[in-house]
Amino acid sequence: MSQSIDVACGFLGGTIFSVEGGYRVLQHPRPERRFDRIADARWFLAINWCDRCDTPAGILTHDGRLSFQNQAALALGETIFLPLEHRRAIFDCSLTLNHWEAGHYPISQRLNQPGYSLEIFGIEIDPRYGRVALIRLKNGSSA
Repeated sequence: MSQSIDVACGFLGGTIFSVEGGYRVLQHPRPERRFDRIADARWFLAINWCDRCDTPAGILTHDGRLSFQNQAALALGETIFLPLEHRRAIFDCSLTLNHWEAGHYPISQRLNQPGYSLEIFGIEIDPRYGRVALIRLKNGSSA
């Protein structure tokens, strides 16, 4: 039984390829897993990107919510990792970035907490919802 590949693309260190009735992600732990839409496969890879980070990482949406955060961000605390008062500016920074361009956003020192820097990537996962910001604590920073 031969399967032809009509579409294959790289996304966030992973590979998405089309199969009959949907899309598969080469890096998925269940190789038979089929996504109905390419956007669903991209969401999987975005979450996987966050999970692979050793430092706190997450996905910030246009409304200031973290739609996903990795274990390191959960351990640190969502509002310590990404203070509410900075979320709009962080997301706006992601809108100014070109494809795969990294932006940096400093978080100044707060009560009993040192300052640190975030690395930001603005990406399109699902055209229905617009851009999201992938954010991770920049290596060498500590929140």
